[in-house]
Amino acid sequence: MAGIYVHIPFCKSKCRYCDFTSFPDKIGFAESYMTCVYREMKMRGAELKDKKFDTLYIGGGTPSVIDESYIAMLIAAAKKYFVLSADAEITIEMNPGTVSRKKIETYLKNGVNRFSVGLQTAIDSQLEDLGRYHTLNQFVTCAGMLRGENFNVDVMIGLKGQTLDDISKTIDVASSFGASHISMYALTPEDGTPIYSDYLNGELPDGDEVAEMYSFGVKKLKELGFERYEVSNFAKSGRQSRHNLNYWRRGEYIGIGVSASSFINGVRFTNTFNLDEYFKCILTNRFPVIDSAEIDLQGAKEETIMLSLRTCEGLDIDKFNGQFNADFLSDYSAPLKKNESFLEIISGRLRVKDEYLFVQNTIICDFFS
Repeated sequence: MAGIYVHIPFCKSKCRYCDFTSFPDKIGFAESYMTCVYREMKMRGAELKDKKFDTLYIGGGTPSVIDESYIAMLIAAAKKYFVLSADAEITIEMNPGTVSRKKIETYLKNGVNRFSVGLQTAIDSQLEDLGRYHTLNQFVTCAGMLRGENFNVDVMIGLKGQTLDDISKTIDVASSFGASHISMYALTPEDGTPIYSDYLNGELPDGDEVAEMYSFGVKKLKELGFERYEVSNFAKSGRQSRHNLNYWRRGEYIGIGVSASSFINGVRFTNTFNLDEYFKCILTNRFPVIDSAEIDLQGAKEETIMLSLRTCEGLDIDKFNGQFNADFLSDYSAPLKKNESFLEIISGRLRVKDEYLFVQNTIICDFFS
């Protein structure tokens, strides 16, 4: 099985931390852009007619900012041009400030069965500082319209002035309004974003404080019935994101739209980040790929280790050995020895111990050549 990702790069305003490809000033190009998206889907579908896809993820940007009819046509195009399984997981990201009951009803009517809502924090002053285009009350209204549906809520930690009580309130709000999945991310101040100046000025929590926030959040989520299955993702039983699990299991996926990335037939490639260039390529029947790399055997091994150790299920040692004709315990004896206090092997799976999962990057790096 494989996944389809479609990038909708429009939004109402650019959040201060956002490093994704998004254009708050180009919503007027939405119709032209979506026409090109449908066309790229047709082009890719012809190329991938022998593959079956299990998930469709509509991300951004803010997909809910464009007219809902475009989303309906996008899903129809996915079903027309790709072999999409009958029970495919179809997710759409939403900003609480850009949704309506009509939009949600249209999404549901056309097959969306999973929603991802960007709350980030339940503290309005923090939302304003982040540049978010919504308030807590708008989230409450949005969540009310989604009650009974399968939906994720994004929660962010490491914010300026954020306390453990703020995190507790945010998680309580998400849970009490029916979220079946919560993604809890640490704010990453990327160079070039407005919030990076807060980082340079020492206004954001330091690494130890963020680690404490994360540990607190993990405990809180567990108390509410959310089980961690990846560093940043927590779900009620049976509600893990199939699309994201496919990434972490090194499954294949095709990316559609500006800046979208793909991994197909052992090759990773990325579309142009430039909107005009994207238009030019699609309108002249060319794929808008700007970067492509075939993953060699060593790269495939390292990707498998890196992605697996991000998850709570860990790395299946026998599967790894069979896939790569390897002897994992022997081949990686040095990094295993170095990190033996941080790792454990349970039922043939190597995993990072729970208390060290938040800092797994440091451990994983030792497995790279």
